[in-house]
Amino acid sequence: MRDIFTEIFENQPVDPMESARRGGRPDLRKRFYETAHSGEGGAVLLDGKPIKTPALRALNAPTRELAEAIAGEWESQRDVVDPARMPLTRLANAIIDAVNEAPQPVADEIEKYLRSDLVFYRAEAPAGLVEKQARAWDPVLAWARDRFNARFVLAQGVMHVAQPRESVETLRAAIPVEPWRLGAVSSITTLTGSGLLAVALAHRAFDPGEVWLAAHVDEDWQMSQWGRDEVALQRRAFREAEFHAAANVLKLTA
Repeated sequence: MRDIFTEIFENQPVDPMESARRGGRPDLRKRFYETAHSGEGGAVLLDGKPIKTPALRALNAPTRELAEAIAGEWESQRDVVDPARMPLTRLANAIIDAVNEAPQPVADEIEKYLRSDLVFYRAEAPAGLVEKQARAWDPVLAWARDRFNARFVLAQGVMHVAQPRESVETLRAAIPVEPWRLGAVSSITTLTGSGLLAVALAHRAFDPGEVWLAAHVDEDWQMSQWGRDEVALQRRAFREAEFHAAANVLKLTA
């Protein structure tokens, strides 16, 4: 069983673009189980046997609801097991094998984003983009101010601007410490480029759809002006599935 999970989740490129660069379709393993379901203690089971992570740890979720969602990914596989269509399982593996063992560096990385967050850096022009950024990003800054008395400095362009130490420390303290929620916030931070949006989502200040759109204001503006970029949209769809998997972890562990 160890070799099966290693083959599925360690040796295959899950990003379809990366797979194409390697020369074609990934060599996917055939479905090797009849049923997937959740068990006692948040266990995820295949034919009644526990799933192991690539590091050979038990794939146990902190809530039954989350275990059922992970099992649902396995049950939804048809003829083959495709890790590209299992973002929740991949995130669970990362949390159990990495975040749970070393949470401090994960929180440190989120803090780095809070020091130079996406929502701090605004366009000087055109007016339409400036307005869209303000509409999408000002509410999260208002939430940080009203909820935590954390105030941040805005800048135009890409030149770095230092943020108030107290504000960064306050938001750092708002990062979840429970490993599953911390791992989800880390994933959302990386996918959106914003630790502030990720922390706000963890605190249910905004819904996932609002956060995802806020993270793509610039990209959507560019496409509205210059046309759709189909390759970029494919990558975005892949990242969006990962984003919603992380958002589900937050939802199902609250």
